[in-house]
Amino acid sequence: MITANKQKNYVWYASYGSNLSKDRFLCYIKGGRPKGSEKIEVGCRDQSLPIAEETYIMRYPLYFAKESTRWQNQGVAFIGLNKDQSNYTYSRQYLITVEQFKDVVKQENDGSEVNLDLTKVIKQGAMKFRDSWYGTVLYLGEKEGYPILTFTSDWDLDVPMKQPSKEYLSMIIHGLKTTIVLSNQQIFHYLLTKPGIIGHYTKEQLMQVIEKA
Repeated sequence: MITANKQKNYVWYASYGSNLSKDRFLCYIKGGRPKGSEKIEVGCRDQSLPIAEETYIMRYPLYFAKESTRWQNQGVAFIGLNKDQSNYTYSRQYLITVEQFKDVVKQENDGSEVNLDLTKVIKQGAMKFRDSWYGTVLYLGEKEGYPILTFTSDWDLDVPMKQPSKEYLSMIIHGLKTTIVLSNQQIFHYLLTKPGIIGHYTKEQLMQVIEKA
């Protein structure tokens, strides 16, 4: 039973990249520089902690692309726009306020103002609000009366895949270990075939990053 402040509206934010690590995600809430990142985050206007969190499986493909100045100018995580039952992506969802969700999206979009109508997102299933890497919000369903939302790009796999840095990958792996509670072998098999990993990391290199994370 979730006890929420009835004066606030809440949504589940479903993370799938570095925010799988709660420590990293809380830098978006409270501000600070995540381990391995090149950028100090400003945090949310409301720095209250999430009132709930849980593991969530997305049926959307995970891939790595672009070159992020936050993460050693190498690839970062995105999900495709189309649901695919043959794919699964581990997610950690956090129950936060609508204001906090918009502030997280703002930070993921380099501080640009977010003009986002969540009612339209839920009705349409997805909405591009800005021409940027994480400028498209997806509605993934509902849990306990609250909408599940995430954000990604609008190019939908039609982009060159890029290798993620060891620092960025380690942050994801830390989240998979500590919040999803996967073993090293489970993480290895999960990541091995992801676009941006396959063809860039050897099996030995990937396992070394997993063991050190």
